Amino acid sequence: MKNPLSDHEKDFLLSLARQTIVNAVNHQPLPTWGDTDLTDSLRQNGASFVTLTLNSQLRGCIGSLEAYQSLVEDVRDHARQAALEDYRFPPVTSAEISKLHIEISRLTPSSPLTYQKPEDLPGLLKPNVDGVILKDGFRRATFLPQVWEQLPETEDFLSHLCTKMGAASDLWKRKVLEVSIYHVEEFEEK
Repeated sequence: MKNPLSDHEKDFLLSLARQTIVNAVNHQPLPTWGDTDLTDSLRQNGASFVTLTLNSQLRGCIGSLEAYQSLVEDVRDHARQAALEDYRFPPVTSAEISKLHIEISRLTPSSPLTYQKPEDLPGLLKPNVDGVILKDGFRRATFLPQVWEQLPETEDFLSHLCTKMGAASDLWKRKVLEVSIYHVEEFEEK
């Protein structure tokens, strides 16, 4: 990723995400910041995902694929949503907060992948590098590049992504889908 975040910026965003979760779970106002706290990178529009794990198990993950607000606002919003609004999980409780592990992924803009036949798709993807967006009509789903760790086989990765999209797992084998890729700058709490 060009223009990577500094260690200070990463630490700021991780601290902001944690404080946001604490405040949101405890029904307190979300944290704010002064303009002097923010670097240009944090002020610029950025797309991010905030992933929460508890005992190495997914506990929440929410983000955006397109940059539409400042990176700092994007991380704060998605930290709150990952803790309270991920439909796959009940809201995070006060007792869980100290055990949560926070990971942030800053996304590059996505770029479309063009291909002619379904069987060509797996060879166009770079495992452990590409985040993938599949789209079929109104349905859309994405996996961050980190998901390759759990699904290292490209065909499995695509099948699970079709299922996440609400389609048959073999849809990618039967038709040419709209496919885009992106990359991430991933950082997490120590």
